[in-house]
Amino acid sequence: MPLRTRLVVVPVLAAALASSIGAQSKRPMTFLDIQQFNQAGSPALSPDGRWLLYTVSTPDWKEARRTTDVWIVSTGQGVASARQLTFTKDKNENTPRWSRDGGFFVFSSNREGSGPTPPNQLYLMRPDGGEARRITDAKDGVGQFGFSRDGRWLVYSAGKSDEQQVWALAVADLAGSAGEPVQVTRHATPIVDWQLSKDGGRLFFRARDTVDRAEKERVEKKFTVSIRNQDSPLIHLWSVDLSSRQERRLTGGTEYSVDGVTLSDDGRWAGFRGAPNDRYKRTVTEAGSYDDLYLLDIGSGRIERLTTNSEIGESTLSFSPDGKWIAFSAANDFMYSRDPKVYLRELAAVGGTWRKLGDGYDGGVSVDWWSKDGRTIYFGDGVKATMQVLALDVATNTVTQLTQDQAVVFAAKNDDTGTLLLTYSDPTTPSSLYLARSEAELGNRSGWVRLTNPNPQVEGFALGSATEIAWKSKDGKTVGGVLLKPVGYTPNRRYPLVVQIHGGPAGADLLTFNGGYGSQVYAGAGYAVLLPNYRGSTNYGERHRMETAGVGKYFDRGFDDIMTGVDHLITQGVVHPDSLGVMGWSAGGHYSNWILTHTDRFKAISSGAGTMNWISMYAQSDIQRNRQWYMGGDLPYDNFDAYWKVSPLKYIKNARTPTLIHVVDGDPRVPRPQSDELHMALKKLGVPTEYFVYPGNTHGITEPRNQLVKAVAEFAWFEKWIRGKPGWFEWKELLATVADSTATARPLP
Repeated sequence: MPLRTRLVVVPVLAAALASSIGAQSKRPMTFLDIQQFNQAGSPALSPDGRWLLYTVSTPDWKEARRTTDVWIVSTGQGVASARQLTFTKDKNENTPRWSRDGGFFVFSSNREGSGPTPPNQLYLMRPDGGEARRITDAKDGVGQFGFSRDGRWLVYSAGKSDEQQVWALAVADLAGSAGEPVQVTRHATPIVDWQLSKDGGRLFFRARDTVDRAEKERVEKKFTVSIRNQDSPLIHLWSVDLSSRQERRLTGGTEYSVDGVTLSDDGRWAGFRGAPNDRYKRTVTEAGSYDDLYLLDIGSGRIERLTTNSEIGESTLSFSPDGKWIAFSAANDFMYSRDPKVYLRELAAVGGTWRKLGDGYDGGVSVDWWSKDGRTIYFGDGVKATMQVLALDVATNTVTQLTQDQAVVFAAKNDDTGTLLLTYSDPTTPSSLYLARSEAELGNRSGWVRLTNPNPQVEGFALGSATEIAWKSKDGKTVGGVLLKPVGYTPNRRYPLVVQIHGGPAGADLLTFNGGYGSQVYAGAGYAVLLPNYRGSTNYGERHRMETAGVGKYFDRGFDDIMTGVDHLITQGVVHPDSLGVMGWSAGGHYSNWILTHTDRFKAISSGAGTMNWISMYAQSDIQRNRQWYMGGDLPYDNFDAYWKVSPLKYIKNARTPTLIHVVDGDPRVPRPQSDELHMALKKLGVPTEYFVYPGNTHGITEPRNQLVKAVAEFAWFEKWIRGKPGWFEWKELLATVADSTATARPLP
């Protein structure tokens, strides 16, 4: 079969071009369209709230890279006023930060560097334009940076990662040529990270207690063996006075390593997480599970341990603006994997009783920001196929949903202006930034100001209609998900269906733009797409998520939920029963493998990073505790039968469906041997199969070209086995496609 995807030229960010696109006839999306999307990020509101700086990352497909520039938009006029401030073709401008008086901003850039990884320096620029001026000359480049709250200092870290210290430039000197930088820290070990006190007088930083010189030397001399659970130096908290440059150790000892530091507005208190000094519990993937929260009285140095939980991770500690309360979120009743609730007590009440908030709300409660008077906590949570902003009343312990959009909405409050920046996406709107003047405006989307539109080319795409649907599962439970209908959907006509199963499994498919695995491309090619939020998913209440836990339960109800969702669409006359495909990655791959071995009703399957054997998977994976939870708490060595019962490999002789397999070679989460077992079994059993192994050491495919290969191969697999198209994936056509940078063709039904 000829490969049916060719390159689409992505329009630049310009209102005039967006208008011309809208005037043209619309076309379905392609997989290359997805790769060519721009990304807006690093939003920074001016101190007076009138302007927003942000970055736009633009892909360069031919060079296989992205470049980033700084943009500015008026918060009063909105997206129509957006304009680009920097124009470096093959370099990057990142993380713009306003001076405290709003007269200029600073950003980091590698624009004057050379070599494969040029270092970043800091540049100063006025918001009304003009040429940017370089203000640092750090030999090994600049890392983290920001202005002190009193506006006197521009603080930044510089040096190699294993030698990094903190420096400062006097803001008063930046009006002319930048003065000489002042070295703020001369610490014996490298600075890990830092933050400034709210009054601007002190800098708090984390640093390792020791430096392992032998470890550094062995890597430099190419002894690059990877050691599992390798011990590492403890990290502790320090402070330094910006005026005197006097350092002070704030935490110490060998009991824990410090992470997740937060500071109170008045500068009197610090909260932090302490990770136990146990190299088998201080792993990257399960960090936080064994941590506990601590409260530091900065003046006296007294440290109070706030929690003593085994294997339960807490959020960072949050201080109310009025200085009265401290709060954090953690699993309900500190029981593993339950939905988080908020725990609150008076700040000054040493050893005081914690009050649990949000227990009457069937969902996760957290602390994103407080009202100024400390009476309300605002947070985001999933509500069925959406993400919403909610409010928790501290006094009455009640939760109120503030946004009601059939969309995905996240919000963050700007401390200086009190305004809210909202990240919004729905089935026809790619992720964009909006502004609301206060919490009172959250429920009125018409009052929001749209600030970014990084992908105006979407106006030229023909999109399928996405809606939230619900159906009854085998046991009578109502289950939900998202149905994406084909472009040009005609009632009473039956369409082929691809079921796209999300990972997690504690996740959810949402009413966002192009959800699932490139679902709009399938809709454009005449497929219906079902995105089921099967049991085990979030957003439908704690019981819905936890019903897959326990011996032998991992797949049974979720499998029924998916199958009855397919039956529902057949009954509704939307889907043809003989034209079904299924795909997924991670937990979606687990379910794809279970479906492969438990039904032959599908014509094609694409399995990505899916498990076959839970016994071997337990030790191969980089996380274990949640595997035990799904198996009722047992180790595999205590109950091999429980793990084997839910292993697709046990039932592999039932497999009949042509299956395409994908995995990253060094995937730490669902390691390659799981896919090797599946591929070998299907080969020996004579089931049609193909196997793609992608380079890397991550749980997902990160390189854009390989993302494209996976997407195009999957689409071709479904076309072959569902629609009966002759042939399959052909490299020469893919290569010709990506070489033709002016082509505008699309996948055809």
